[in-house]
Formats: sequence, structure tokens, C-alpha cells
Amino acid sequence: MEWYERTGSTNEDLAARARAGARPGLVLIAEHQSTGRGRFDRRWEDVPGTATATSALVAPRPEPARWGWLSILVGLAVREGVERATGAGPDRVALKWPNDVLLDGRKICGILCERVDGLAVLGWGVNISMDETELPVPGAGSLLLAGLPHGKDELTAAILASLQRWFEQWQTTGQVREGFMAACDTIGRSVLIHEDVDSADSAVVAGTAVGVDDTGALVVEDADGHRRVHSAGDVIHLR
Repeated sequence: MEWYERTGSTNEDLAARARAGARPGLVLIAEHQSTGRGRFDRRWEDVPGTATATSALVAPRPEPARWGWLSILVGLAVREGVERATGAGPDRVALKWPNDVLLDGRKICGILCERVDGLAVLGWGVNISMDETELPVPGAGSLLLAGLPHGKDELTAAILASLQRWFEQWQTTGQVREGFMAACDTIGRSVLIHEDVDSADSAVVAGTAVGVDDTGALVVEDADGHRRVHSAGDVIHLR
């Protein structure tokens, strides 16, 4: 593991290291990113000292068609790590498909996994000690705002330990479907899905999220009982 006070993006740094011959198992950790990215090339913003960004280089064995599970298993690892490091119960920490980690219903973690030749970079950022004025977007949260312990070292260690367990399970089976179904707050909810977030004419699908398929794609059933599979998109939970 290598630690930095600040960098542009731990994912970009690790991808460059991978192209230069770095071996799987290398982990980069930074306390601040100036050019961090999330899904759909959105910026991931943090205030120096209030968050952690981590990227891990791995060598997946399953075929690329199953690599969609990588971001999901990182979400499982972060959720489990938060529970273990802070003592928060499973009723407080949940996942939103595909990989948002929610604490008391507020997003505390963004995840981005990327392929680099035959390797994969697994990246995540956690809001640790942000106050209300420092949150990047409405609906975000932090460990501090939730009244939980927010030691960075303890949390990072707990997440990495969980990541190793979930990754080894995926390496063997090619999926982590059962664990995700149990932890995902999206399953069973009425949802709206924006299929193309970059288009003003993005199709919006309404229905009930009934599960995920063998690749981790979300299965949504509409009012007529028809089911559609969504491998990407923005999900809104409806009350």
C-alpha cells in the first residue's frame, strides 16, 4: 500500500502504474483527490482532509462478461467495512444499485471500477468527516454527520479486509449475487431508472426492482408484469 496526502486521481495513478508493469495487489490511498471521477465521468469532489480515496489493482479470473460484479463487490466491502469499523448496524448501512453505499439513507461512498488491459482498477471514495457545508451534492452524508467514529485507518483496514473476502468469493464463483440481494435497499422498491444520463431525451423506466441477474444487472417489473434488465442507468428510489 502507498499513501499520499493528495493526488489528482488514485484510479488514474494506479492505471498508469498498471500499464508500466505494476503487479496486482498494489493499493493507492489518498486523503484528497483534485480530479476524482465517478460513474458516467462525473466529478467526485471532496474537501482536503475530510475523505479518503482508495484504488486497488486486481487480476480477475472470470471472463470479462462477469466484470460488472466488481463494482458491486466493492460496494459490499465498503458497507461491511463501515459496519465493522464504526459499529453501525446493518439497518443503517445499505447499498443502492449498482454500487452506492448509503448511511441512514445518505450517500457516503462513490465507486468506479475500470479495466486496464487484463487487469482491473477498483476505486472508491468515502466521506469521512465532512460537515453539512462541505457535502458535494444534496443527499450526501458522512460518518461524522451520522454520529459515528470516523478514524480513517480503521475504516480503510476494515474495507480492505472485506474486499479481499468478497473478491476471493467472486474469483471462485463469478458472482456475489446472494450477498448483494441481502444488502441492496433497491430490491423490492418502486424505482425510476434514467437509462441515458448524458442525454436530455433519456428514457425513464418506472417499475419495481425485483432482483439482479447473473451479471449483476437490475431486473425491473412494470405495472403490466413485464420485466426488463438494466445494466446501467441512474436509479431513483420512490417512497
